[in-house]
Amino acid sequence: MCGIHVSAKFSPSQIDVNFASMQLALQRVNAARGPDAQNEYVLSLSAPLTTPQELEAASLSSGNALSRTLDVTFYASELRLRGDNPIVQPHIREGNVLCWNGEIFEGIEITSHENDGSKLFDALCLAKTPEDIRDIFCTIEGPYAFVFYNDASQHLYFGRDPLGRRSLLINKPTTKNPYLLLSSVSAGANPAYDFVEISTERIYSLDLTSLRNSIDIFAGFDASLDPISRSSRTPNVLTRFDSPGKVNTAIALDDIPPAESLDHIPMHISQAVDDLISNLDRSVMLQVRDIPRVSLPEGKARVGVLFSGGIDSTIITFLANRHIPLHEPIDLLNVAFENPRKLKIQEEGNIGGKRIRKAESRRSEVKTEQAKIPYSVPDRVTGLEEVEELRRVCPERTWNFVEINVPYNECQAARPIVESLMSPGRTVMDLSLALALYFASRGQGQIRKFASPEYEPYTSEARVLLNGLGSDELLGGYGRHRTVYNNGGWAATIAELQEEIVRIPTRNLGRDDRVISSHGKETRHPFLSLSLVSFLASLPVHFKMDPRAEVGLGDKMLLRFAARKIGLVEASTRKKRAMQFGSHSARMDGERRGDVELE
Repeated sequence: MCGIHVSAKFSPSQIDVNFASMQLALQRVNAARGPDAQNEYVLSLSAPLTTPQELEAASLSSGNALSRTLDVTFYASELRLRGDNPIVQPHIREGNVLCWNGEIFEGIEITSHENDGSKLFDALCLAKTPEDIRDIFCTIEGPYAFVFYNDASQHLYFGRDPLGRRSLLINKPTTKNPYLLLSSVSAGANPAYDFVEISTERIYSLDLTSLRNSIDIFAGFDASLDPISRSSRTPNVLTRFDSPGKVNTAIALDDIPPAESLDHIPMHISQAVDDLISNLDRSVMLQVRDIPRVSLPEGKARVGVLFSGGIDSTIITFLANRHIPLHEPIDLLNVAFENPRKLKIQEEGNIGGKRIRKAESRRSEVKTEQAKIPYSVPDRVTGLEEVEELRRVCPERTWNFVEINVPYNECQAARPIVESLMSPGRTVMDLSLALALYFASRGQGQIRKFASPEYEPYTSEARVLLNGLGSDELLGGYGRHRTVYNNGGWAATIAELQEEIVRIPTRNLGRDDRVISSHGKETRHPFLSLSLVSFLASLPVHFKMDPRAEVGLGDKMLLRFAARKIGLVEASTRKKRAMQFGSHSARMDGERRGDVELE
């Protein structure tokens, strides 16, 4: 994992102080993503000027009437997570340059001793055409963002994986700020710059020769940029990972009875349950194996889990236990916020609340002392219950249940940092989710060791954090899926699940990567392996969910049967709860809709 920052500009006669300041800010935030090594490489592309128009344009823009130089600066930081030897980016060879922020789990054979970025660079250096480069990326599976300069063609390629699991932002040049900026993370909201997430639908090729020969970088940018389709027409090229896949459109027969209990797996989905366990187990295995210890001392966890105690985080934790040496602990990161609004409701009742959200009877309930504890949030309660289930089914493992308690004042103090990291995300929901991820991934909290009733401070140093995101989209876990079924039947539900897959790259993943990676840590999503996504998409929708059954059974039905089969009885019945509500990071100061823009 790394931070990427690449810029392109014409060499000026005078230094633009504002641009230089932005460059330093972007290098600083990207350095935090890769604390092990940072490096910069500057490529200058010059050509003599011949026409009167070129001479005049060059004189106006740079004061140099003899030649025109386009400077491309490559900056990368490195978080070492693959291979035996330290790697310093950018990768440079024979004029070719690669900035790589990603992991290759399938497609190119990587041994435990090798670095995946180096192996990818080997392949890219042999590519002859844009189609060759496209085909390389369409045959690898893993989260990634990249910028690659091909010296032979003087083209700059950049893009993200089809699901957008790694962030890459672009600021296109304007007349006022004639600079191209590519970066893993922005430096916060700045009216002079307009960073947006790069689309995952294409890989982009920028002709630097054409750009250099333009009158100015703003005028020449769009004409020099070529979006390349991910779909390959090259004979004998197997592009397994060019897209997430299409949802099976088979409609359930009317005579299939609704699921009634998790105690007995219906015959028609028995094989699918086994296949889900096998495929998810393989996805987890590929994402937790061969993580170098680097400077981490023995006895410290290399892997952590963003752990709410829900079915998603619990099942990937259980499967990770199979593939991590038993003598190593696993850190379960559980975050809870002191939320003044929630605490006031606990004390006084929600007297002014809407009846649809808080019934009158709720205000008359007797509040227990435990409920008044600031950090006894829903995710803390389920997290404590689930760690006990894990200790029963996996007793040989040391489970570090890290209670991360965030006081209101500390949360407010961190808000400007978090808003900067999540940018260009700017909604109320962006903030509530980003706050939860920021503090959870930081890993500063407390644990109880063994049977001791006493807490001790603990900071997780795990560099790889597993995240259960994706199962709701793929397996029908949202309440809206039940609503769609009630209104339109199986056909409408199938269409909705296809839309869920389409929306994955544009929702939360880029934002989450920017926030979590600011701590020099990397999040991995076992449910979002393209192999697993394609497998789940291939199953009939009625194998995965049954909206006719009650909540806690019909939603994500296939996953619930899988959890029950491997022994996670309590986890199999957990109901869906959004992270911002389970941790109480949402609505700290009042009721506002999640899609409202921040002030």
